[in-house]
Amino acid sequence: MKIAKHVDEIVDCILPGSTLMIGGFMGVGSPHRMINALVKSGQANLTVIANDTAMPGVGIGKLISSGQVSRVITSHIGLNPETQKKMFAGEIQVELVPQGSLAERIRCAGYGLGGALVKTGLGTLAAENKSTVMIDNETWLLELPLFADFALIHAHQADYFGNLRYQLTATNFNPVMAMAAKKVFAEANEILPVGMITPNDITTPGAIVDELIAVERI
Repeated sequence: MKIAKHVDEIVDCILPGSTLMIGGFMGVGSPHRMINALVKSGQANLTVIANDTAMPGVGIGKLISSGQVSRVITSHIGLNPETQKKMFAGEIQVELVPQGSLAERIRCAGYGLGGALVKTGLGTLAAENKSTVMIDNETWLLELPLFADFALIHAHQADYFGNLRYQLTATNFNPVMAMAAKKVFAEANEILPVGMITPNDITTPGAIVDELIAVERI
């Protein structure tokens, strides 16, 4: 059984300079309580791997606004002008990765693969300084795995073994990120007794979830 902890207690484990994978899609399905606690903590020089940087004042956008992020590996910054401004000013290093390639690089880390061979990005800036492989006279771009120190995950439901069930858009990146980090911290809308989530609905098994955040009661 996992003892659900207060969010501040969990976030205190994240040190300056850590690499974080943060789930979500434009703030939907992101672990907002952990993000808010991180902003409060002031931990700086963070590398964030995420689908996007959301918008100012939303999700990961709060970490951008607070100046705690030094590097972002992402597929999309178009809706966050603060990320763009900081990138042009040299305050944040941004590595833009095509969305499918980003998901595959994360998946490769979680599944113990040496990389993914893709066509996306060939002949563009996305292929600069990357290796290519010839297969049957076709050129493929080698995308290397992405690992993280911590994965910050949002789930719809959890149980006290840490088994997680996702809903809708939260399924896009949260499950693969949970496989690719040294430590997995999860928050959920509700925590249920063990057995209340049917096995077929469990996407992330509790065996890989290190810490579970207690649900705050209003």
